[in-house]
Order: sequence, then structure tokens, then C-alpha cells
Amino acid sequence: MSDHPVVNIQDVPLTDRGHAEAFAVKWGRVGPLLGMTGLGCAVHVLSPGKRAFPFHRHHVISEMFFIVSGTGELRYGEATYPLRAGDLIGAPAGKEPHQIINTGNEELRYLAFSTMGEVDVVDYPDSGKIAVAAGIKNADFKTATYVGMGRITPADYWDGEG
Repeated sequence: MSDHPVVNIQDVPLTDRGHAEAFAVKWGRVGPLLGMTGLGCAVHVLSPGKRAFPFHRHHVISEMFFIVSGTGELRYGEATYPLRAGDLIGAPAGKEPHQIINTGNEELRYLAFSTMGEVDVVDYPDSGKIAVAAGIKNADFKTATYVGMGRITPADYWDGEG
């Protein structure tokens, strides 16, 4: 963290994240560089054909995205929308699941802004998973005191309680 209130997007350190063929992103958190604790911001850089994260919906935090450069597509619920530089995207908590995909021929760069909380619940419609995290510090799920990921089997409140 710096005492300086300005950081250039080109100076944000990026790390490689991903999984399998479809998911690959260069990603860097901006908020901590600026001492932000109530608002998250991260830089995302996607190569053509890639996506950063699975199709998902947060139930506690809200996200907003700003397309800096490139073109792509937004999956939003059952709809898809073309994306280009200058577009703003809203993903309010508990609304439609979303995913950004680079469908262009060059890098897609975008900023992701988010509210911050100590708890989040995320569902993944394509795979039927649910993630729950509590005790999150500074939007870093690695700091959570509890993280659960899986598929829920319906049960009565008293099931297994003796």
C-alpha cells in the first residue's frame, strides 16, 4: 500500500490466474495499492477466446465493470450483449449471473469494481455449485475464516440433529 493517492493502470502488478483452456486472466488488485478498504477494484486482461471466471452470481456483493479496451461479450442471465471500450456493466447482488468473454482478436482489458463485505454467497449456474465465505478481509477470499464450495442436498432444518 502506498501513501500516494494515484496509481496508473499500467503500473498495477498483474498475476496469471486461470483453469483449463477457457479460463486465463492477467489480474491485479488496485484497491489495496490505494489504501481502499470499502471499495474493491481490479484490472483484468483477457487474451482472445478467454474468460476470467465461470458464469456466476454474487448474492451479497455488487460488481460494476468498465471496458478499457478491446471487444467481447457479456453473458447476463439468459441474454448476451456485445462489449467494447467505454462500456459500463452492472452486476447487482442477487440479480442475474454474469460472465465476460473476450470474443475479439486482441486483448480485452477491463476494470472490475465491487462492494466489500465480510460475507458472500456465490452460485455457479453452469456447474450447479454454491460458494459461501465468511470472515473475509479486504475482499481476499484467502483470508476467510470459513469457505465452503459444493452442491447442496436439500435437508430439513432438524436433519441429523439427533
